[in-house]
Amino acid sequence: MAWNEPGGGNQHDPWSSGGRRGGNDGDGNRGGNNGGNKGGNNQGPPDLDEALKKFQDKLNSMLGGGKKGGGKKTGGGGGGKSRNPFALPGLLIVAALAIWAAMGFYLVDQSERGVVLRFGEFQSIVDPGLQWNPPLIDEVRMVNVTRVRSLTQTQSMLTRDENIVEVEISAQYQVANPGDFVLNVRDPATSIENALDSALRHVVGGTDMIDILTSGREILGSSVSSRLQSYLDNYGAGIRLQTINIESTSAPEPVIDAFDDVIRAREDRQRTINQGIAYANAIIPEAQGQAQRVVEQGQGYRESVVARAQGQANRFNSLLTEYRNSPGIMRERMYLDAIEEVFGNTPKVLLDVSDNAPLMYLPLDQLRGGNRSSSGNNANSNESLDPAVLERLRNTQGSSSSSSNNNSSIRREGR
Repeated sequence: MAWNEPGGGNQHDPWSSGGRRGGNDGDGNRGGNNGGNKGGNNQGPPDLDEALKKFQDKLNSMLGGGKKGGGKKTGGGGGGKSRNPFALPGLLIVAALAIWAAMGFYLVDQSERGVVLRFGEFQSIVDPGLQWNPPLIDEVRMVNVTRVRSLTQTQSMLTRDENIVEVEISAQYQVANPGDFVLNVRDPATSIENALDSALRHVVGGTDMIDILTSGREILGSSVSSRLQSYLDNYGAGIRLQTINIESTSAPEPVIDAFDDVIRAREDRQRTINQGIAYANAIIPEAQGQAQRVVEQGQGYRESVVARAQGQANRFNSLLTEYRNSPGIMRERMYLDAIEEVFGNTPKVLLDVSDNAPLMYLPLDQLRGGNRSSSGNNANSNESLDPAVLERLRNTQGSSSSSSNNNSSIRREGR
């Protein structure tokens, strides 16, 4: 039978030490437990009512109160100790201090830095991690130092040549010094916007419009970047620029077509100039090379002529010396050399034929050429012979015993 079954005799829980949970005794204690857990084998859970009563008793004792009624009277007086009037405020102060100290803990993210202000005055910069500062005394302002902030502006402004141009510019920046960023400038975003506008107008006002619209955009961006960074450093804004980009530059809408025509004409002009420069760069080196070659050829010809003249002069001096020693031999040698040189450069052939001997003819002129076929040589040689020589050849081949003149030799000439 269960211990708590209705109508059963077992009304005791299984954790009690046995014995019946009776009513209160004369002193107000519960029966069976004998004033607590004394005696027996109490293995059950604690009694919540009893625990709450003990806590109330301890609280009353801390506040200076005693037990009410029921106790023995000592002497003639009644009641317990008198209540301490400072106990409750002290307890409240301790609790308030604990809550105040717990409020001072905070966590700084890895991408942030904390700027600590003590009664409004800069105190320090805290790093990422769990930090504690006295609340209501120190104020901590979190600043993200890794996020790249951006700003874009589109402005119409006057150029140096008194034209109006529209420029769209964008800037990216980061916080370099959290303390300066928080304290030196009230509104950093507005400050950098105004500084960017001022720097852009200053640079555009000193540049011609055609440079802004064409090739001067890169120079414009670098000039604006350096000037804007100097402005921010003078302000002590704690901002470091990352990039400055000139997104677009254009003329005002009513005259944009005319400006486009002008830009195209300038581009065509520059392209033609570049083509001319490229052609000049290709022609001039070639002409210079040809001129140098002609000069070197002239120098080579001069040196060869001079060397040939010097060689001929030296040869003549040598021949003169030999001629003085033996004039006859030298005259005959010189004659033979001259005849050899003359007949060596002519296509004519001299033949010495006797009267009764057969005429053996060889195409010597063709043999000297060496670049024609044998059949062609014979045909060409017969065609190149003199008619008288051909007639003589026919007569010689027809009758080998015919008479001839008394001359011992006949000069035949053929080509």
